[in-house]
Amino acid sequence: MHEIKSILTPIDFSENAPKIANAAIYVAGKFDAQLYFVFVVQVFEDYSGFMAPPVNMLNLKEEIFQSAQEQMNLFLEKNKQDFMNAGLTNVQGEVLTGDIAEEIMNYGNSSNCDLIVMGTHGYKGFERIIFGSVADKVVKNACCPVMTINPYQDICEEK
Repeated sequence: MHEIKSILTPIDFSENAPKIANAAIYVAGKFDAQLYFVFVVQVFEDYSGFMAPPVNMLNLKEEIFQSAQEQMNLFLEKNKQDFMNAGLTNVQGEVLTGDIAEEIMNYGNSSNCDLIVMGTHGYKGFERIIFGSVADKVVKNACCPVMTINPYQDICEEK
């Protein structure tokens, strides 16, 4: 197996995001790897065939992107101490737009990531029907290994 030098972790700022982030921070610290966090703003142009987009869609898209960027900055600042405790000195965060699974895989490929660490649960209910399982798509199509974390499963404590 090749050396793990860079890790990509998609986050969604949900209540599960800290669990996924902590797992990624731990793994990156163990491998002394570069850690990238990404959030992808879903584009809705693909659904224009069965829904009429509102006139102010461009404004909404920009507002969502701006809000996501603010959330990413807050996330990085909030976790700064955890990064330092794990020995990570250069953690990066980026907000992307597009199809969530595709953008995760594209970013991982273009950044030469050696591992993707992501949650198994994000969307639920109607959103899952519309968007599908992002983790499933990434696991099946990523150019590198994918480590999935089930945020609803308690991690066994060391004995």
